[in-house]
Amino acid sequence: MTNPLDMISDPAHVRVPFLKQSKVPANVSVIPVHIMSTGEWDVLKSRLSERELAYAQDRKFAAEGGQILRVPGEDGTTAKVLMGVGETAKSGEGELQAGLLARRLPEAHYIFESLPHGWDAGVAMVGWAMGAYQFTPYLSDPKAKPILVVPDSGEAEEAELVGRAMHFGRGLIDSPAGDVGPVGLEQAARQLADEYEAELSTVVGRELLEQNYPMIHAVGRAAHEAPRLVEFEWGDPSHPRLAVVGKGITFDTGGVNMKSASGARLMKKDMGGAAHALALSMMIMGAKLPVRLHCLIAIAENAVSAGAYRPGDILTARSGLTVEIDNTDAEGRLVLGDTLVKAGEDDPRLIIDFATLTGAARVALGPQLPPFFCNREGPVEAVLSSSAAQCDPIWRMPLWQNYNRYLSSPIADMKNAGGSFAGSVTAALFLERFVGCRPWMHFDVYGWNPDLRPASPKGAELYAVRGLFAWLKGGGLNAKFD
Repeated sequence: MTNPLDMISDPAHVRVPFLKQSKVPANVSVIPVHIMSTGEWDVLKSRLSERELAYAQDRKFAAEGGQILRVPGEDGTTAKVLMGVGETAKSGEGELQAGLLARRLPEAHYIFESLPHGWDAGVAMVGWAMGAYQFTPYLSDPKAKPILVVPDSGEAEEAELVGRAMHFGRGLIDSPAGDVGPVGLEQAARQLADEYEAELSTVVGRELLEQNYPMIHAVGRAAHEAPRLVEFEWGDPSHPRLAVVGKGITFDTGGVNMKSASGARLMKKDMGGAAHALALSMMIMGAKLPVRLHCLIAIAENAVSAGAYRPGDILTARSGLTVEIDNTDAEGRLVLGDTLVKAGEDDPRLIIDFATLTGAARVALGPQLPPFFCNREGPVEAVLSSSAAQCDPIWRMPLWQNYNRYLSSPIADMKNAGGSFAGSVTAALFLERFVGCRPWMHFDVYGWNPDLRPASPKGAELYAVRGLFAWLKGGGLNAKFD
């Protein structure tokens, strides 16, 4: 059996079930797929034979949302597939509804013959790729996937790249912390850097103190695997510099302020920010965008032992600010603080960070809609528009400066938690102190899908990265950041 860690951490193992049209063997039958709204069903009826139409009507197919019908040919095998998306094709999941086919159809080769009016074929292909995701490294008999035949085009290649990146990031989040701890997460970043010939460096253990990353060290010093900062650079140095930062807490016990059993159950996903950062970096490098990429992953396990940091401790950050520890379960913002300072030292055009940071964000917006904070107005509308077009929604939240008072400490420059009010806002305000005046975006992501959706099985999920990739591809770094 292949080592599960190799399957998880090496992006070279990640594949999506696509096959280019030019590569289809002559003896392979390709089944056409028609996806339609209820209004378009009347048009498609005229393209069916009397037998096919009678078959569909007998089974009450009306192109309602989620309806899938395999129409047999004369020999009894599937001749075509019909799928309904309801009255408004762009509502709800939009093109990602195509992911339902990748999960429900049996193993065979399929091709999109027709799509609803207004659908983007590239996004529909991404939907198929996302719907086909399975976390299989620990399964002895994984289910075979249906294969989508795609055109020999740049659009299909980009959809495959995005699908691979989504699978890679989801796989990291789904992985047990016993296998993907600080060492395993570093391995994943290293193998991604190797695939695209990026220059990687690490700062590990006590080196963090020697090189002035004291908050990363404090959070991870109690764990059996040392904390670390992993960073890699890629691209032409003359291109606009983009820093992508990820929170990589490989397991979060809560520290001395220990979580309950139910609160700890999903904390293997607390490195979800790192998975987002690595997935976006994979898209950027794979598409060869004109970007000087600097990816920084702050990695630690927030464990409990005699060496654990404590409530009431005061840490001095890389920037020189002092932080009183109000709650050891607010550790992600600490490792990000040092990392954001480092990212800013190289004068990037923009800093983007991802973190599974606050439960308050879920209370405010639920599991599917991540809050988006930005300290500049210029790029906001374009980022929101790009995210909507990719069926990758985000919601802007305010950096409400009056709430900085919740972070006040009488004995330090600030404390690391702001109490029960506006938790996602105060967490973002905490991070803002470490980016200074530099353009910055912060995404408080959940990293998990609690419900089965067309392109998303229950489990690991990535948010915002597809919309950001499209925005960057469209020249987002050329926006006005004044």
